[in-house]
Amino acid sequence: MLLDGKRAIITGAAGGIGSATARAFIREGARVVLVDRDQGRADELAAEMSAELGGDSVGVGADVATEDGCRLVVDRALARFGGVDVLFNNAGIIRRADVVNISVQDWDRVFAVNVRAVFLMCKLVVPVMAAAGGGSIINTGSGWGLTGGANAIAYCASKGAVVNMTRALAIDHGPQGIRVNSVNPGDTDTPMLREEARQLGADLDEFLRDAADRPLRRMGRPDEIAAAVLWLASDASSFVTGAALPVDGGGTA
Repeated sequence: MLLDGKRAIITGAAGGIGSATARAFIREGARVVLVDRDQGRADELAAEMSAELGGDSVGVGADVATEDGCRLVVDRALARFGGVDVLFNNAGIIRRADVVNISVQDWDRVFAVNVRAVFLMCKLVVPVMAAAGGGSIINTGSGWGLTGGANAIAYCASKGAVVNMTRALAIDHGPQGIRVNSVNPGDTDTPMLREEARQLGADLDEFLRDAADRPLRRMGRPDEIAAAVLWLASDASSFVTGAALPVDGGGTA
C-alpha cells in the first residue's frame, strides 16, 4: 500500500476531488482526517468511507480560512493519530466575475479560503512534520493558476498565489524532509464546475461542452486528480518537490 500507516489531513474533503482523494488514501492504507466546514457533512463522509472501505477516518467540522479552525483540525489529527505525514490543502471556492464586477467581499472570501487556509494549515503542520523528520504537502492549484482565464480574476489570482507559495514552502522546508507540491486540475466533473455555470448564467450543456475543449477532448474525473495527489503524497514521488503538476487533459499545453 502506497500510504500504509500514514496519517493524513484532507481539507475540502466532502467535495468531488476531496472525497475521491479520501477514497484513494484510505484504500492505500492511510488514516485520514476529513475536513469540511459542516460537521454533519464531515461525519457523513467519515461514515460513508468506513462503510465502503473500512480503515480509520474521522470527520472534523472547521472553517480552515480561520486560525481557530485550522488549529482545531491539527489538534484533532494529533489527538487521534499522533502526527501528520500528509497534508492535502484542497478546500477552495470560485467566484466568476471580472475586476469591475467582483465585490470586495467575494474577493476577500476567495483569498481567505484558497490562500489564507493553505498558509494557516502549513504554518501549523510544518513544525509537526519537521519534528517527525518530514512529510508531504500537496496544495490544490488550478490550470488557471498557471495561465489566465476569463471572468475569474479572484480565482486566477488566488491559485497563482497557491502555486508560487508552494514553491516557496518547498525551498524553505526541503532541508527538514518536507516535500511540497501543487496539483493543478483542469475542468473536472464536480459540483463546483456546475456552480460556475450557474454563476455565469450559462447554459449548462454548452458550458460542459466548452470545458471538454482540450487535447483529450473531455473533462477530467475526480479520481484522476486523486491519483495524482496520491502519487505526490507517497514515497513514489520521493524526489519531487516544488513542482506544479498540471492534470488537465492537455489544457495548459
